[in-house]
Amino acid sequence: MAVNKSIVAIVFIVAGVLSVICGAVFLFVGPAIMTEQIIKNTVIDPKNEMSYTMWKDVPVPFFMSVYFFHILNPKEILSGEKPMVEQRGPYVYRKRIQKDNITFHPNFTVSYKEYRQYHFEPSMSVGNESDVVMIPNMLVLGAAVMLEKLPYPIRLLISATFKTFKEGPFLNKTVEELMWGYESGLVDFLNKYLPGMLPTSGKFGLFSEFNNSNTGLFTINTGKDDIRNVHKVDSWNGLTELSYWRTPECNAINGTAGQMWPPFMTRESTLPFYSPDACRSMELVYQRDGVMNGIPLYRFVAPKTLFANGSDYAPNEGFCPCRQSGLLNVSSCRHDSPCFISHPHFYNADPVLLDYVQGLHPNEDEHGLFIDIHPLTGVPLNVSIRLQLNLYMKRVSGITETGQISEVVMPMIWFEESGYIDGPILKTFHTNLVILPTVMEFMQYGFIVLGLATVVIAALLLRREKKRVPGPRNHLMGVDNPAASHNEQIKGSHDHETKDKSFMNNSVSDPLPPLRVAT
Repeated sequence: MAVNKSIVAIVFIVAGVLSVICGAVFLFVGPAIMTEQIIKNTVIDPKNEMSYTMWKDVPVPFFMSVYFFHILNPKEILSGEKPMVEQRGPYVYRKRIQKDNITFHPNFTVSYKEYRQYHFEPSMSVGNESDVVMIPNMLVLGAAVMLEKLPYPIRLLISATFKTFKEGPFLNKTVEELMWGYESGLVDFLNKYLPGMLPTSGKFGLFSEFNNSNTGLFTINTGKDDIRNVHKVDSWNGLTELSYWRTPECNAINGTAGQMWPPFMTRESTLPFYSPDACRSMELVYQRDGVMNGIPLYRFVAPKTLFANGSDYAPNEGFCPCRQSGLLNVSSCRHDSPCFISHPHFYNADPVLLDYVQGLHPNEDEHGLFIDIHPLTGVPLNVSIRLQLNLYMKRVSGITETGQISEVVMPMIWFEESGYIDGPILKTFHTNLVILPTVMEFMQYGFIVLGLATVVIAALLLRREKKRVPGPRNHLMGVDNPAASHNEQIKGSHDHETKDKSFMNNSVSDPLPPLRVAT
């Protein structure tokens, strides 16, 4: 029985050692397997059904929420007083995205055009598209600034043209008209006699170019040759750099197309992307860790230098002519119209901008943009891009529609494009990237802990068993040494037999003397 216990203990020790070895192997091989699977599923390849479909059709619901700055004091503005605005909205539109004309190239790149459509969502909106809002008339106030250097007589003629077509300094239109376009005799006139002057040949609206349109021909890296380059833009409309700005750095097309990024991100990583609508590349920086439905994430936000002017941040000098920090002059890519992009309510901008307009209340929670990224895969989990469109307006002599307007950067609208992973995609994502890695990690350390515990317990049992079996020099005749007692019994029996044999031999060799009869 004692021998059997010792053997069992030794077997358990061997099994424990093997378990530790297996855990150690998993500890080193497991992450490598996980890394290989992530690379395999991150590469843009039609064979990767889930990730390719997610990239191609973007099944995540996206929404564009639009807020208008309704003008409260138009007459006072014309007399030189400070503008007063009131935020109206949101007016929410569901954004549908789909890539088409997808072509893979031998140099590990793929080309495509991404089409977008917007559909109004009344249930998510505060108000309806039939709501009437007053904003500055870009055709009049924007054109006045653009044409202010023309000879005075021509400016008078331009003013007369505005009056002929009944175009005033402010628009009082429905949300639908302002968004997607309205009929304008002036627009028709300009398109007929000055073709190419306006960005649209039909109705004039703030987003008339966006709906049922594409963002241009993107060519991006598939990541097959180097996963670090996946999704990075190789060219846009055949261009590897822009020509809108004054320096090569500002004209560079950097980063991805703004939907996905390379995997294996760290807190030192940044999120560079090219935005055709903003006419430039932008870069977000790490802010903090977070969790969304059990999935770990990194939050990236816009640095304060994103829209800083050249005086406050030298690398942005190429985006000038600049005004106050917090404003990006996009006139060079918007037909020279005096338009500026900023964060909503001039968040993160020069505080002096808030002094020129009454009714703005910036704060990070409502007006800061961010992207939440799953760092292991580079997949966005939650996105909120918030930007504001502003019009620079001022009094221009000869164009009476400008009245006595004070020089001001006037906010017109701000919009938020947002989306987050939800539903079956989120469940699949959570299973593959949270549960399975956790199970694998548990197995790694579980094998090691179980193996070590088995070895320790089995070793203690073996040692205890050995203590119960002392050597032959200890307690030779004790009851605790049955083997020794048995040997002594055999030895005693053997000695008795020897004595008996010796006695018999003596009896034979020396017979008894003969009996004598006494007389």
